[in-house]
Amino acid sequence: MRKFLITIIVLAALSHTVFGQAKQAEFYRPQYHFSAPENWINDPNGLVYYDGEYHLFYQYNPFGNVWGHMSWGHAVSKDLLHWRNLSLALSEYTHPSGSGGKELTKTAIFSGSAVVDKGNKSGLCPTGTKDCMVAIYTGNVTQGDQQLAQHQNLAYSANRGRTWIPYANNPVLDLKTKEFRDPNVFWYAPQNKWIMSAVKATEHRVAFYESKNLKDWKLMSHFGQQGDTTKVWECPALMPVPVLNETGNSAQNQQHKWILFISAGHPQKGFVGMQYFVGDFDGTTFKVDKENPKPILPAVSNVVDYGKDYYAAIQYNDLPARHHSDGPHKPIMVGWLNNWEYANKLPTTPFKGAMSIPRQIALKRTPTGLQLVQQPISEITSLRGVKTERRAVKLNNQSEILEESTNNAYEIEAEFIPGNARRVGLKLAKNGNEETIIQYVNGKLQLDRRKSGDVSFSDRFASVEEAPLSPKNGVIKLHIFVDKSVVEVFANDGERVITDLIFPNKQTGSIELFAEGGTAEFKHVTVWQLKPARQ
Repeated sequence: MRKFLITIIVLAALSHTVFGQAKQAEFYRPQYHFSAPENWINDPNGLVYYDGEYHLFYQYNPFGNVWGHMSWGHAVSKDLLHWRNLSLALSEYTHPSGSGGKELTKTAIFSGSAVVDKGNKSGLCPTGTKDCMVAIYTGNVTQGDQQLAQHQNLAYSANRGRTWIPYANNPVLDLKTKEFRDPNVFWYAPQNKWIMSAVKATEHRVAFYESKNLKDWKLMSHFGQQGDTTKVWECPALMPVPVLNETGNSAQNQQHKWILFISAGHPQKGFVGMQYFVGDFDGTTFKVDKENPKPILPAVSNVVDYGKDYYAAIQYNDLPARHHSDGPHKPIMVGWLNNWEYANKLPTTPFKGAMSIPRQIALKRTPTGLQLVQQPISEITSLRGVKTERRAVKLNNQSEILEESTNNAYEIEAEFIPGNARRVGLKLAKNGNEETIIQYVNGKLQLDRRKSGDVSFSDRFASVEEAPLSPKNGVIKLHIFVDKSVVEVFANDGERVITDLIFPNKQTGSIELFAEGGTAEFKHVTVWQLKPARQ
């Protein structure tokens, strides 16, 4: 009996330890940012709206919590916030090598996009299909440890994306190269054709193709070898974007420019990030605008996100009219929250990786040229819960606790006058010696995560990010989202964005305002606890 009791006690202790470790890892899971139920995810793929649903496909490893076996996971949403996971859409597959050898080749399903072929004009779906959903993706072919090729392929669905059939005549575009990937396709109405952007990754070039039927593609032009070329180019996204407060005589004459987004290098050497180019597209060629010459890092004009953890963002196709009923149509983009320098090492189980809050994209004219503006979608306000508000908080070389204890899932809107303070800002997820600092110092907005909890899993993780920022009429405006292990900061109405992951060791933390080395005033600070959006 004594041995039995000892066994029970030991098992109970082990169970408590294992459960505690699992619970510790699980509380890093974001509550209102998308994450898969389990396993590894990276790039968002196939973002498209159809028949009342937003589709989110994503790079997914069905077999583990690190990169590998790339396939397309799939989720749908009615509002871009509450996601319902569906079965695997496109799976990695093996096939005979074709050389007579016994070793099989393997084709992984790399990144791409999705469109709705209205009326099934391509004939890909069975006769009588009203609309055909088509996925365009890179097949990455390997044999053992050797990479053989990357080419572009199609799959189609006649049942609202629930099941997918690979096109029998894949690949539809093959340059017989190992570095040709990430097709981004959209309908170009002025010339009644499909446009594809795909990268020749190591050449730092984007190739633009056209097609009338999604099956036959013709090269039109190239763009590249400028901007940041410190890393390979990936995940191109070309789109028309409105210029805020510049309109013609009607909504149809709203002033637009084209933006080409590229995932490449980062202002901090050695990391990956995103850059953008502003210009014009005539259906054949993309040219950088004369008022916005080719950007060279660390130029202000071309960095999409100054944080370490926003990458591979692409736009939604076929957005419904409600997104531009109150103004010009603004594209919506979603990015992957991680960085390849430490991506596989994140201390999260059973999931790894998440997606950003969907962002609306626009441009605004500034003295230095057209500037990218990013804002969280307005639907995020539907998650707001308990509200805390403070006004006219004056600090003289001191700090003040705004919230004593939060569950680290909230939204903050703050406006402050920096005054003569050397440093002024907020400390988030603060518990003991742990804290994440967002501060304004020397004309720069900084996010300091060096004490944000568990930073030991990689020597590349602990860091301070910074973005150039100037007060508007003497005021700095911040819109901050904290979600367990995610921080997204939108400054001055989205002129600058910093996105970083954090890993607090405690489930709760305080919010603190501070000013050091002088005086500053917070005109107002509002905190909303945000309700979970997970289903």
